[in-house]
Amino acid sequence: MSTAAMHNKKSRLNRLNGVDWGIMIFLALFALIILYPFYNSICVSLVSQADYIKSRFMLYPRNVTFESYFVVFKNGSIFDGMKVTLLITIIGVLYNMLLTVSLAYGFSREFPGKKLFMMMIVFTMYFSGGLIPFYLLIKDLKLVDNIFSMVLPSGVSIMYMTVIRQNFESLPAELEESARIDGAGDLTILFRILLPLSVPILVTFALYYGVERWNEWYNGMLFIRSFDKRPLQLVLRGIIQTTGQAMVTNELEQYNITPFSEGIKMACVVVTMTPIMMVYPFIQKYFVSGLTVGAVKG
Repeated sequence: MSTAAMHNKKSRLNRLNGVDWGIMIFLALFALIILYPFYNSICVSLVSQADYIKSRFMLYPRNVTFESYFVVFKNGSIFDGMKVTLLITIIGVLYNMLLTVSLAYGFSREFPGKKLFMMMIVFTMYFSGGLIPFYLLIKDLKLVDNIFSMVLPSGVSIMYMTVIRQNFESLPAELEESARIDGAGDLTILFRILLPLSVPILVTFALYYGVERWNEWYNGMLFIRSFDKRPLQLVLRGIIQTTGQAMVTNELEQYNITPFSEGIKMACVVVTMTPIMMVYPFIQKYFVSGLTVGAVKG
């Protein structure tokens, strides 16, 4: 670090008063409170039951063991669950973003009955048809035991659509007017003008949709019957439910492994959250910008 950079850093620190330091300490403690449960989950997944009983509040795992991960991954169904969940996430995010962006662009334009249709859409945020009609609908569409039963029912988040619509409305109208003078249609305006200018907010909500799709389990529990079509969350749920004496198989006895229920639960948590967390570093700059836009415009 150069001398000038060090001097600037020291001058910025000198400008901080007691209130600033208090806020920084509060935010640091708040961040620690948020992050520790994740760190503790990793620690618990890496220790044996004996070590966990000795120290439930651990700063680091003293004797690292991968027995819990062995129990989780020894069942090949977890890889089928990962493939199903990955497929649901990719198809679902594309499906969600296509419908959300199209609806947001449509409602950012003026047309007769716009307020009425908007009220009807917002109404669905507070009321639904109920579980039984929902199940009968999926059954009539012949989507029972079909992975698309976990994709098609959740098309648009009205909240996400509203924020994207407001973002489209905030863009300069002169851009659209000049494009129409040049003969551009709605699709050209949407894909060549509005979407490139809205990348941060689109990436933000694509990430939100991705997390929701990755954590999909409810529709899978209702409609999926085949074991090879279960999403990752249901597979891990099954592993956790069967943890105990029923899992003490010859294979585990061969490796002298005693199933540790709490460690297996935490290993499932780590396996679930790791893939989706690996995406964050690559889209962090868009994510932060998108949150800022949503906070100001929404």
